[in-house]
Amino acid sequence: MEKVTYRNALLSVKPVNGEYYTKAKERLDSLVKPLGSLGRLEEIAAKLSSITGTLTPCIDKRCILVFAADNGVYAEGVASAPQAVTAIQTINILNGATGVGVLAKRFNTDIIVADVGVDADLSHERLINMKVRKSTGNIVKEPAMTKDEAEKAIDAGIKLVGMAKKDGYQAIGTGEMGIGNTTTSSAVLSALLGLSGSEIDRVVGRGAGLSDINFENKKRIIKEALRFHSPDQKDPVDILQKAGGLDLAALTGVYIGAAYYGLPVVIDGFISAVAALCAARLSPTVKDYMFASHSSYEIGYRAAIDALGFSACLDLEMRLGEGSGCPIMFSVMDGALEILKNMATFDEAMIDNLYVSQIGLSF
Repeated sequence: MEKVTYRNALLSVKPVNGEYYTKAKERLDSLVKPLGSLGRLEEIAAKLSSITGTLTPCIDKRCILVFAADNGVYAEGVASAPQAVTAIQTINILNGATGVGVLAKRFNTDIIVADVGVDADLSHERLINMKVRKSTGNIVKEPAMTKDEAEKAIDAGIKLVGMAKKDGYQAIGTGEMGIGNTTTSSAVLSALLGLSGSEIDRVVGRGAGLSDINFENKKRIIKEALRFHSPDQKDPVDILQKAGGLDLAALTGVYIGAAYYGLPVVIDGFISAVAALCAARLSPTVKDYMFASHSSYEIGYRAAIDALGFSACLDLEMRLGEGSGCPIMFSVMDGALEILKNMATFDEAMIDNLYVSQIGLSF
């Protein structure tokens, strides 16, 4: 399989097909319904047509790419769960025992899990070993990783998309597992948005449920880390290297890879949205391949999704992560495509303008 780096992928990313977006909108407008009455479903269908270059897109074969990694900043007391949970839940995801596993099974979605930085030696027949290193550094004392490691993690995300494409997957979702990764995600988002001081509080949430004391500590640690590193706001790779996580870096690569390979990609929640923003800052074109799923209850999600210029399709007050919003979003996308492909037009339904006027309907 060809080796694709994020640098050459960014040079090769192509815009979506605007002609098919227009054709899809025209067909949707011709369907037997009031104009625009199916709202976001119509936009989703048209966007899928523009990505795939056809009026009959298919996403029946889809998967969620989940990246597992530990975070050295855990040592600063920023998480409520023990670090060992990363390794345990990574295996549980593979065994279908977690939230994302149950939802994925219900909505005909496969799960592919890659270890890019778990602080343990994991073994499972379906686990993909892409480990860059065991855990990141403690960002309040040292860079999360080297620049080379950051680039390797981004490239790992692109590689896994390429593998999925080769296996026939038509759409992908994004997921992660890593205790402490809401801390690194908040730090990365703050740096991307150029926040400092008390402004950072606006994008820092309680994660899995911190006490008041530990929540204040989490905000303090993020501020200290950003003061210590002074990452370059205009360089997402520099930000990831200094204050991010290996899962975040790999997910950044997934979005770039999705655009490179021409696949629609679904954003899950907060952490996935921060990675999506990293990718979009590297190449705005990749946004055309993204779909926002649910509005994460994590406080920083809104800032990340607003910066992307998106709005979530669903508001379920979810904040689990793992990619759990993606299977639900795939079901919404299925509905959008059923409308595009199978709903009758006015002509097909034998409804003409005279008939419409005679029965007093107004569209």
